[in-house]
Amino acid sequence: MEVPYWMSRTNLLLGEEKIEKLVNAHVLVVGLGGVGGICAEMIARAGVGTMTIVDADTVDPSNRNRQIPATKSSEGKLKAEVLAERIRDINPEIKLNVMCEYLRDERTFEVLDQGSFDYAVDCIDTLSPKLFFIKGCKDRGIPIVSSMGAGGKVDPTRVRVVDLFETYNCTLSRHVRKRLRQMGVKENLTVVWSPEDIETDRVYTVEGMNNKKSVIGTISYMPAVFGCTVASVVIRDLYSN
Repeated sequence: MEVPYWMSRTNLLLGEEKIEKLVNAHVLVVGLGGVGGICAEMIARAGVGTMTIVDADTVDPSNRNRQIPATKSSEGKLKAEVLAERIRDINPEIKLNVMCEYLRDERTFEVLDQGSFDYAVDCIDTLSPKLFFIKGCKDRGIPIVSSMGAGGKVDPTRVRVVDLFETYNCTLSRHVRKRLRQMGVKENLTVVWSPEDIETDRVYTVEGMNNKKSVIGTISYMPAVFGCTVASVVIRDLYSN
C-alpha cells in the first residue's frame, strides 16, 4: 500500500506491513468523555481505517477541564459529532460511523451484531451498560479493552494494563468484577486501571444526572493518560496480530 504522507512518522516507526493492518481495521469506541474522547482520537491518528464512535451526551461546561471535544464553542453540541469533525479533519479518508445514542441492553447486542469489529473499546462510565457491552463482546469473541475509573486520581505513573481480575483498590473494578462473575465472565478481560487511593471527600452523589449516581473530581491529564493507554492496547494488538 502507499502510505499517505501524514502517516510518514508512524510508517518510519512501524513499517508498511503494520500500517496496513491498522488501515484495514475497524474499531468500535463506546463512551467519548475524558477517557474515550482522547482514546478515539489517538486510534484515528494511528491510521485505523474504519471507526464507529458512540455517545449520546452533549458537551457541558464542566467537561472543559479534561475532555477533548469540550471547548467554549462546542458547549451544548453532541460529543460524538464534535469528535467526528476532529477525526475527519485528521484523516479525511477514514470511514467513520457516528452514533449519537446510549447503548443499553438489547440495543448493545444489535450494534455488536451489525458491525464487523476487529476491536472494541469500553469507556462507559455507567455500570449496567458497561457490563452489557463487555459481556456482549466476550460472547461474540470481539477483542475488548475496558477503562476503569480515572476520576479522583492524580498520579499517572500508577496507571497499569492488567487483567480485570488482578485489580484492587478501585470501586468500579470491584463492581464490574463481581457482576461479570455473576454473568459468567471470570477471566481474560484487559483493563486500564490504577490502584491509587481516592479521597472520599472528592466524591459526591447526584441523582438524575444522565444515569450517574456520583460525581468524582478530576484533573486535566489523568483521563487523557487512561485514554492514551487504552488506545495503545488497541493499536499494539491490531498491528501485532
